[in-house]
Amino acid sequence: MSTESFRIRQVDYSADIALLRQIRESVFVKEQNVPIELEWDEMDPECEHVLALDSQGNAIGTGRLTPEQTIGRMAVLKQWRGKGVGDALLIHLIDIAKHKQLTSVSLHAQVSAIGFYQKHGFSAYGSTYLEAGIIHQSMQLSLT
Repeated sequence: MSTESFRIRQVDYSADIALLRQIRESVFVKEQNVPIELEWDEMDPECEHVLALDSQGNAIGTGRLTPEQTIGRMAVLKQWRGKGVGDALLIHLIDIAKHKQLTSVSLHAQVSAIGFYQKHGFSAYGSTYLEAGIIHQSMQLSLT
């Protein structure tokens, strides 16, 4: 998937860890004060990762799909928000899930992003909860 200003590509975790770190640490650790030890987990090498790259090839956003059918670590650099990067990342991750013939995907949305995920068909369930010091809501999307 691409647009005039950015493109999305699936990446190899080992080969592209520096770019993934650059985005996730900028957004989650520096901007949202998530402890770095919570940002990186043992699941990362097992996940499908996507990167958004600007026209010069600079990383501007990322997200992942875990083996547990969970979309997460969705992050877009502040100056690129509101320009369709998050939409494109999410659509690409959903397409990966469909290609894997998954019947559904779930995610832990920051409450400020619930509307974003609802726009893509996700439904909230359960109560809100604190995760990494930020209030979250569980959400799910049926792929059947």
